[in-house]
Amino acid sequence: MTAAPAPRGHTAVDRSIDQAKVRKAAFAGLVGTTLELYDFVIYGAASALVFSKLFFPNVSPAAGLLASFSTFAVGFLFRPVGGIFFSHFGDRLGRKWVLVTTLFLMGGSTLAIGVLPTFDQVGLLAPVLLILCRALQGFGAGAEQSGGATLLTESAAPGTRGRLASLIMVGAAAGTALGALVWIAAQSLAPNDMMSWGWRLVFLSSIFVTVAAMIMRRKLDESPVFEEIKQDRTEPPAPLREVVRHGKANVLRVILMNLGVSTQSYTIQVFMASYLITVVKTDPKYIPVVLLIGSLCGGGAAFAFGILSDRIGRRRVVSLITGALVLFPAPAFLLLTTGDPVAILLVIVIGFMLACQGVVGVHMSYFPEVFGSRYRYAGVTLGREFSAIIGGGIAPMVCAGLLAAFNNSWVPVAVYMGATMLVSFIATRMTPETLNRDLTDPEDASFGRAPAVVRSSAAVGDGAR
Repeated sequence: MTAAPAPRGHTAVDRSIDQAKVRKAAFAGLVGTTLELYDFVIYGAASALVFSKLFFPNVSPAAGLLASFSTFAVGFLFRPVGGIFFSHFGDRLGRKWVLVTTLFLMGGSTLAIGVLPTFDQVGLLAPVLLILCRALQGFGAGAEQSGGATLLTESAAPGTRGRLASLIMVGAAAGTALGALVWIAAQSLAPNDMMSWGWRLVFLSSIFVTVAAMIMRRKLDESPVFEEIKQDRTEPPAPLREVVRHGKANVLRVILMNLGVSTQSYTIQVFMASYLITVVKTDPKYIPVVLLIGSLCGGGAAFAFGILSDRIGRRRVVSLITGALVLFPAPAFLLLTTGDPVAILLVIVIGFMLACQGVVGVHMSYFPEVFGSRYRYAGVTLGREFSAIIGGGIAPMVCAGLLAAFNNSWVPVAVYMGATMLVSFIATRMTPETLNRDLTDPEDASFGRAPAVVRSSAAVGDGAR
C-alpha cells in the first residue's frame, strides 16, 4: 500500500536533476544577462561621454548630463511595465518563451540606437527617438534577469541553487567587461571620429552578443519545476491576480531589499564615471579600464557569495554584505577625491564585488525561493523592477542633482547611498531564510511556517555517473 503524502511545508521532497539541462540553462542565462548588461554599460557610458553633446547640444554641460541620465532613467520606468506583461506569460506559458522574446527586444533596441540621427541632423526628433529606443530596452529588460534567475533556481539541485543562480551575475560581469572593452577601443579613435561614427559602432556591435544569446535561448529546455506545476494544474493560472491577493508582503520585502543595492550599483557603474571625469578630473580613458577590472572581480565575487549562501544561508550572506555597504560610501568618496588611480581602482573593485554583482548574485536564488510556485516569476519581477525605478533608475540623476545643488560636495550623495542601503539591510533581517526550500510549494516563505526542504536524487542524463 502506498503511503499518503506528507503535507507540504513539513517534508523533504526527492527530485531527480538532469545535469545536462541544468548546464544548458546556466549557460543560456549567463549569455542573456551578458547582453542585458552589455546594453546597459554601453548606454550608461554613452550617457556620460557623448550623448549630452549629440542629443542635447544646446544646454549647459551640467544640464546636458542631467538630460542624458534622464533618458537612462526612462528605461527603468518601462521595466516594471515589461515585467508585469512578461511575468504574466512566464507563469502561464513558461520561462523559455519570455526569455527569447525579451532578448529580441533588448538586442533590437540597442541596434536601433546605433543608427539614430543626432540633434544636428533632425532636431528634437533625435532625443525623442533615443527615448523611444531606451523605453523598448527597458520593456524587454523588465523580465530578463528575473526570468533567468527563476529558471536557473528551479532547474538547479538543492545545495547548488546559490552557485548556479549566481551565474546570472557572472553573465552581468561579462557584459560589463565586454562593454568596457568596446569603449576602450572606441576611445582610441580620434575625437572627431568618435563623435561622428565611433559611438555608432559601439551600439551596432551588440548584434554579435544578441545572435549568440538567441541561438542558446532557442535550444533552452523549460524549468522542470514549472513542468511539474503545469501538470498539476486544474485551472488556468492567474499569477498577477494571485500575487496581488497573496504575495504583497513579500513583493514589498523584495522591493526594499533591492532598493539600496540597486541604488549603489547604478551609482557606482554610471554616476561615478561622470563624477570622476567632471569633478575629480580623471582621464576619461581610465574609466572603461577601471570598469573592466571591477566587473571581472565582481563576477568572481558573485559566484563565491553564491557558493557561500549554499552553505550558511541566503539571509546571513545578504545581511553581511548590505551591512558593510551601509558604511561604504563615505570612505569610497574620500578615496575617489584623492584622484589617485590606485585608490579609484580600489573603490570601484570593492563596489563591484559587493554592490554591483556580489549581493545581487545571492539575490538571484534568494528572491525566487521567497515566493510560492503560483506566481514566482511575477513576484520576483514586480519586486525587482519596481525597486529599480525608485533605486537604480533615478540614482544617477539624483546624485547629479545633489552634486549640482551642493557645489560638487560628495557628502549628500554618500548619505543618500548609505540611507537606501540601510533600508535594504533592515528589510533583509525581516525576510525569512529560504535555503533548499521546495520550489513546488505554492505558498510563500514565511517566519511562522516550517519550509518544505527538497533533496535531490542521483543526477540523471549525461551528468550521472
